[in-house]
Amino acid sequence: MTPREKWLAQAIEYFAANGIGDASLRSIAAGLGTSHRVLIHHFGSREGLLAEVVRAVEARQRASLADLAGDESPLRETWLRFREKVVEAALVYGRLFFELSAHAMQDRPYARALRNDLIDGWLPPLTEICLRSGMGPAEARAYARLSLAATRGLLFDLLLTGDRTGVDEAFLLLDRLHQELVDHPADSPQLSS
Repeated sequence: MTPREKWLAQAIEYFAANGIGDASLRSIAAGLGTSHRVLIHHFGSREGLLAEVVRAVEARQRASLADLAGDESPLRETWLRFREKVVEAALVYGRLFFELSAHAMQDRPYARALRNDLIDGWLPPLTEICLRSGMGPAEARAYARLSLAATRGLLFDLLLTGDRTGVDEAFLLLDRLHQELVDHPADSPQLSS
């Protein structure tokens, strides 16, 4: 691991525990046990560090999805394992993810790349998984968007309330909706292809 990779990994863990807020580069460096000059050397600025954190966190999440897309297990088991991984990751990195998402919505320069990745990077693989489960193309695209939005909403709920039971019950209902769309496509609302 290069020194830059080491500092990036430590910064991700630091932000996961403390959030970003208005922390200066000096306070971030102090929290990491280094000087601001070291971080400037590796990342150029506070914004450069935040941009790299954004890219790394998003890459981790998409890597989990890539694992799901290539899994040959029964789809329902695969979804359940993936959801468990996402929930566990959200308990560690969720505050950071939602804070950086808000920065992307505010069009902060270091979060601009994340703005596109938050939706567009996820929909094609999720749609492919839905197609693989037997949904038609229109339903697969719509359900991919719905499941992405619902999952993020439920993770937000979990982080705010800590109600794991309630969130798990809502996930089960989302799973039932998925199964209904697969088992009874003729009963689904007609969506444009």
